[in-house]
Parts: sequence; structure tokens; C-alpha cells
Amino acid sequence: MLKLTRALFCAATLMTASLAQAADPIIIKFAHVVAENTPKGQGALLFKKLAEERLPGRVKVEVYPNSSLFGDGKEMEALLLGDVQMLAPSLAKFEQYTRQVQIYDLPFLFNDLAAVDRFQAAQGKALLTSMQDKGILGLAYWHNGLKQLSANKPLRVPADARGQKFRVQASSVLEEQFKAIRANPRKMSFAEVYQGLQTGTVNGTENTWSNYESQKVNEVQKYFTESNHGLIDYMVITNSKFWGGLPADVRSELEKIMGEVTAEVNRQAEELNQGARQKIVDAKTSEIITLSAEERGQWREAMKPVWKKFEGEIGADLIEAADKSNRP
Repeated sequence: MLKLTRALFCAATLMTASLAQAADPIIIKFAHVVAENTPKGQGALLFKKLAEERLPGRVKVEVYPNSSLFGDGKEMEALLLGDVQMLAPSLAKFEQYTRQVQIYDLPFLFNDLAAVDRFQAAQGKALLTSMQDKGILGLAYWHNGLKQLSANKPLRVPADARGQKFRVQASSVLEEQFKAIRANPRKMSFAEVYQGLQTGTVNGTENTWSNYESQKVNEVQKYFTESNHGLIDYMVITNSKFWGGLPADVRSELEKIMGEVTAEVNRQAEELNQGARQKIVDAKTSEIITLSAEERGQWREAMKPVWKKFEGEIGADLIEAADKSNRP
């Protein structure tokens, strides 16, 4: 009887171990709205590669680019419902969850990406965890790059933009940015931009070189103004309940991987943007306007009142810290 009990116990143990080994991997659906040959697209693929290499059989990452799973308007809701586990939305998407993140949309606040890095390594860290009470946890900031203007007329000084219709993301700051130069902002999802420009629903937009080139915006815009007036960064986010429910060792490894991927994405961002810019030049479908220091100064002065307008929501101390990050 004792031998039979031991045999049954061993069999049960082996069956439990077998079932554990055969358990389905943790599925992480990582959705985004841009092409794979962009900083975000490359980052998502690298995260998938490293996660599946280092956690074989335990984690499977499914990447959905180009709004193929959820578009701009639905992805945040999908994350909160658990229909997707990771996103990397533009920072402009978070104003309804925390007003302070609006700081990244202020025009002409950061001189370059080095200033952005300095700010995010200090004050920016707290913003990653500022939405946990709403079910959203920030894991990292990924650079896309600095924004340029596009239009079907040359934009050299702010007066050139007067009356033009510019596509913007759903951001109050970006709306006010264009109103400050007497232009007309129009909210539009990223996937609709090409058609909107093609049909004249909007006359121009703002974006990075890599997003312009990957979406072939140069086919429907005659001019680009190299303004470097704002930032497109992404916050890689997850559902905080999902992340907290992961096995501790899996979560720790994924956090380590995210750190490595972030360093690589941010290293490559400017290289990808400059390569995309050159492709636009080579296509010879549009002209790139380079602003003089005086002309850029005019744009900055025209848009800078937006800082004051949002000071109460963002915090004067946070804006001051971001401005100081321009000085190493």
C-alpha cells in the first residue's frame, strides 16, 4: 500500500511538472501606430527578440505595427481593458491622465535631445509612475526625434502659417501652439494624415523626419521647414495590474530588457531621422527650408506664450527645470 501511495505521489508530481512545463507562455501584445522602420517600430521588434530569447517558452511578444490592432483613438482604452498589454503612445496622448506630461508638448522648450535626456533622467522619472492610480504604468521614454513643419507653401516666418490648417494630435498644448501663430489646428489620427493632406482636409502638419518618410508625406507636401520646434517622444506603458501580476523573475528580466532596448532606441533615433531626411531630399518631391537663427527666433517668440498658458497645469517649477536642462 505504501509503495502504491509513493508511486501515485511520484506520478502526480511528474504530471504537475509536465503541466507546468507545458503551460502557455505569457502573451504580451505590443501595439503601435507607426511603421516598423521608425525608432518605435524598431524598438518594439528588439523588445520582442530579447524577451523571447531570454525567457524562452515563458513570454511571447506579439507586435502589431501601423494601427493593425488598435488605432490612435482606441489603444489607451484597449490597454485599460486588458486587450493589449503594452503600448508606446506619443507623450501628447496623456493629458487626460496627468496634466504634467503636457510639458513635453511645449514648443521650443528643449534645444536638442541631449537636453531631453537630462530632464528625463531627473524630473522625468516621476512622470513615469504618475498615472498608476489610473491603471497605467510608464516603463521608459523612447525618442522619435524633434519635429519639423510641413505645408504646401513655404513657411519661413510665423506669418506664413496664418490661416493654414495643421493636423495635430489630440493635445490642448499643440492646439494652442498653432493658434498662437493664427493657424487652425485640426485633430486627426496618425493613420488619416496622408489622406487628409492629399485631399486638403489639412494643409500641413508637424512630425519627425522618420515619420514623414515612412508615411510618404513628402508625396503630398511641397515644403518642409526644419524648425526643430518640438519633441515627439513615446512613453512605453503597460497596464499596471498586468505588470504587477507577472512572476517576479519575469518582471525583473523584462525591466532589464526594456532598459537595454531604450538605450538602443534612443541611440538610433537621430541616425534614423537623418537617414529619412536624406531619403526625402533624394526623392526630390519637396523642398526643405532651413531657417536662419533670426527666423527661428521669430517662431520661438511667437509660440513661447504657450508656456505661460499651461504653467498652472504643468507647474512653473517643472517648466523651469526643463528649460535649465538646455544647459549641461
